Amino acid sequence: MKKFLLTVIVAFCAVLYVRAQDTVILTGDVYAQDADGGREGVSFATVYWVESGQYTGCDESGRFSLSRRDGDSTLVVTAIGYARDTLCVPSSVPYVEICLSLVDNVLDEAVIVARSDANYLSRLSNVRTEVISSAGLNKMACCNLAESFENSASVSVGYSDAVTGARQIRLLGLSGIYTAMLDENRPVMRGLAAPFGLSYISGQWLESIQIAKGPSSVINGVEAITGQINVEHRKPTDEKPFFLNVFLNSMLMAEVNAASSLQIGDRWSTVLLAHASASQMAHDGDGDGFRDDPNTFQLNFANRWLYVDDSGVQLRFGVKALYDNRIGGQMGFRREYADSLWTGNMPWGTDITNKGLNGYVKIGIPLNADNSRNIAVVADYTYHQFDSYFGLKSFFGRQNSGFINVMYQGIPNSSHRFTIGVRNFFDGYRQVLNDGFSVTEGGQRRVVRAEHDLSRNENSLGVYGEYTYTLDERLSVVADLSLDWNNIYGLFLSPRLNLRWTPVDWLVIRASGGRGVRSPNVVTDNLGMMSTGRRIEIAGNLDIESAWTYGGNVTAYIPVGHEDNCYISLDYFRSDFTSQVIVDQEYDHSCVSVYNLDGPSYTNTWQVDFSVEPLERFTVLATFRYTDSKVSLKEQGLVERPLVSRYKGVLNLQYATRMRLWTFDFTVQVNGPSRLPDFAVLPGESGYSPVYPVLYAQITRKFKGIDLYVGAENLTGYRQKHPIIEAGDPYSEGFNASVIWGPLMGVKVYAGMRLTLWK
Repeated sequence: MKKFLLTVIVAFCAVLYVRAQDTVILTGDVYAQDADGGREGVSFATVYWVESGQYTGCDESGRFSLSRRDGDSTLVVTAIGYARDTLCVPSSVPYVEICLSLVDNVLDEAVIVARSDANYLSRLSNVRTEVISSAGLNKMACCNLAESFENSASVSVGYSDAVTGARQIRLLGLSGIYTAMLDENRPVMRGLAAPFGLSYISGQWLESIQIAKGPSSVINGVEAITGQINVEHRKPTDEKPFFLNVFLNSMLMAEVNAASSLQIGDRWSTVLLAHASASQMAHDGDGDGFRDDPNTFQLNFANRWLYVDDSGVQLRFGVKALYDNRIGGQMGFRREYADSLWTGNMPWGTDITNKGLNGYVKIGIPLNADNSRNIAVVADYTYHQFDSYFGLKSFFGRQNSGFINVMYQGIPNSSHRFTIGVRNFFDGYRQVLNDGFSVTEGGQRRVVRAEHDLSRNENSLGVYGEYTYTLDERLSVVADLSLDWNNIYGLFLSPRLNLRWTPVDWLVIRASGGRGVRSPNVVTDNLGMMSTGRRIEIAGNLDIESAWTYGGNVTAYIPVGHEDNCYISLDYFRSDFTSQVIVDQEYDHSCVSVYNLDGPSYTNTWQVDFSVEPLERFTVLATFRYTDSKVSLKEQGLVERPLVSRYKGVLNLQYATRMRLWTFDFTVQVNGPSRLPDFAVLPGESGYSPVYPVLYAQITRKFKGIDLYVGAENLTGYRQKHPIIEAGDPYSEGFNASVIWGPLMGVKVYAGMRLTLWK
């Protein structure tokens, strides 16, 4: 089956060229009030986006469907005999209703009723895509991106270790390093930024998150193996000139987020985004002598600009600056102890500092009046500095990365769309791993140190194409092909194919398959290995990582509940690695072994999603995921991948009173067992972590321009017992803080305020 699919993909891609990226569809109704105060659709009104120039006409009943591209937010509606209306539509809103007024009876403002579900599956996307809207981000505290997936079974979030606070995600049962992270379709969180990158994007900065499973577009690169996660920030054209969020929890972690969107004349607009957070109180709830969470201090600032010319040319650019410091380890550890030689009684600890600077430019140039032919250029530069100490070990990294993408898009007619382009990634890494560990000889313990120079300059040049064929919105075929040359790993071909078929209005069937390829970064991809007392043994000539992912999705929309918006969705995906870098702590208990895969490595994932609104303003979302993940390890053969939960279930309930003055949210998670590494299994134990629940609750009260909210996380107080092995002797060979499968902290209560000023 796999060979047949590969043959079909390659043959299809060889014939067809390619299009840009999946479009999001905005639907709506344009109407006016009749003499009796009733509602009457405005026939054949024109609707278009100011930013991209895309337009469409309404049907006889005033209904329309209009695709929106990245950056489209200003919608204009015109009709003969009616006043023209302009409105801002956030990217998280999939449907609008617009009331036009007659020319001789112009109202002061348009009446807009928007329906935005908190979590939903995109109906028109060619790839199985889950959307978390701004409403979904407000269901919980969502301090940062890592905490924004608690209502999703697709994405699991956990800790990479028990000392650094680094959060890692899993999609399709695999680590987040196999998921491409995009910021408005720009690749981000690559290389040294990966371990803590999820905590560097504030949830309150975002409009929405799109989680696409499986192979997707090659336009932004071929690193996506399990899928892509794209985040949409607050826009410069937002109707909110000022937003402020203040947050405090029971661990005395405080956070402030601010955003300000400003219009500067008719063509220029900008948004300023600021974040500051600190957690300076040390907690040791389990009494093992180690902080449950590191002390942190973070500052984050971003400024984004948009220029729209009358000719349709768009210019977007922005900068982002970051500072983050975190201190973890034993309660007595202080920053001045970092990199000190072991003396036998010095506290063990971690001191990690990240500094980053990013700048980007995006230019879109229409080549004709209806923008059916256009050129786009995206350029991005990132500098990231990573300085870290882990007891006797240390890691220092410097990254200079550049990305440029030039693409041409053509839309000959409504059925055909293609994009061809060329892109280049450059990554300059200066990385030094100082591996310190203790050995005992003749009853005496001594320190041994080894240095690994992991520096490299890597350049990857690719040419690609994407073609989309659409038949009456019933059938959509997207074929991708990318040919990339890497100065270290050579030439590789990445074909992909995505199909969407809607045989009837209430049923959507999707299928996809393709190849993903990524370069490994041993330390930052596997930061947990630094929190051990073992030596680190890295094999030479590590391969590039490559895998085929294929699967499908069936979604049925059922006319049940309020507004008939119920759906049930089933999907299955499989990832098969042809090459992979393995980090093995079971082969030799005295070291962390890093080597190339020799044998099969795969993951099968099944998931079911169900959403219904049984009563007005009462929503129910239930999801369940089962994962079968296996990998070949030295001297063990094919075994269950360690620390991967077999299943996860999520039930979210939300009820809002009229006018949404009060909103009540409740979420329960059930997390299934995961296989523990052999060295972490005590005699008489099963070798698997227990099944455990996690409960969340939040209440929000809306006032004019102000939201007040209180909530709690992990209401049952469940936490992993003894997460650190040999915590009493952290300089021993047996010390290990990387075997994490559950919560590290008990109940956390929080409160906050969101202040919004509207234009």
